[in-house]
Amino acid sequence: MPAKVESPTPLLWDPDNLVRAVQAAGVTLWSWNVDTDALTMDDRAYDLWGIPHATDVSFEDLSAHIHPADRDRVRAAFNATRAIVGPYEIDFRIIIGDELKWISARGQGDDAGIVKRIMFGIFLDVTGRKQAEEGRELLAGEMSHRVKNLLAIASGLAVITSRSTQTTAEMAEELTLRLTALGRAHDLVRPVPGQTMAASALLGDLLTVLLAPYDDLGAFSGRIRVSVPRMSVGDSATTIFALIVHELATNSLKYGALSVDTGTLDVACSAHDQAVTIVWTERGGPKVKAPEDKAGYGSKLVERSVKGHLRGSIDYDWAESGLVITLKISPERLAA
Repeated sequence: MPAKVESPTPLLWDPDNLVRAVQAAGVTLWSWNVDTDALTMDDRAYDLWGIPHATDVSFEDLSAHIHPADRDRVRAAFNATRAIVGPYEIDFRIIIGDELKWISARGQGDDAGIVKRIMFGIFLDVTGRKQAEEGRELLAGEMSHRVKNLLAIASGLAVITSRSTQTTAEMAEELTLRLTALGRAHDLVRPVPGQTMAASALLGDLLTVLLAPYDDLGAFSGRIRVSVPRMSVGDSATTIFALIVHELATNSLKYGALSVDTGTLDVACSAHDQAVTIVWTERGGPKVKAPEDKAGYGSKLVERSVKGHLRGSIDYDWAESGLVITLKISPERLAA
């Protein structure tokens, strides 16, 4: 005769096993007397709220721990639960010392379901889930912001390039160089997995990468020298700085020292508390004279970027032996 198989139901409803299941789920238990406002909680709930065990607790006592921005919303929600038919859930923040937690309160509404004027429910610590959601929202917002900025920059570059070139081939070539420079700058500040600090690039590395296309053009090789102290350029400043450097290098390639085989370009930098000073010196090129016409679109872009985004200044010395450009930039803005 086959052995009798015992039903698993008794095991399921065993009080000790129910406690184990509750603990495994990470939930804490509470009951609320809707007439007296008294709350009864298990030990894990006391720990969750940072309240000594066996302390008499009312809903108002718990409210003192709720984040001020959520307090009125939670009070209104709990008062309304008696009119809610069926299950309800509300998420809110609590403050325990210096720690912020997210709590989900879940229960069963409707007066018809109340047992001796007492409602029952659970508290669940959902801090990890909320932090993950906030992280995703922050990332989505940052990505949206970056995409909009890049589209605006690309649009502006296309307009500027179209007015400084004569043919579609020239425009395509110059625009490609500008966008490539932006891409190199972006690669330098792209976040690394596991990186905890804000993304940044070294100023010397950034200048070397941005100027490499001009230094690698046949006879121009080796004529660009970069000498700067070790300092960081922050994520938000990198794109602006890349546009400035590319515009100056493009002008030099067209009209200045890099337009002839004998020309050289030196980029030096000094850093002080008040300003980071970058000196762009061209030598050995065609004789220089100050432009008679008002600044073109590229020059306006550079000036607007330096004065607006980097909170600095730009000065031009149109010496006959070669153009010297002095940039003074706010250290805080450069590192931002």
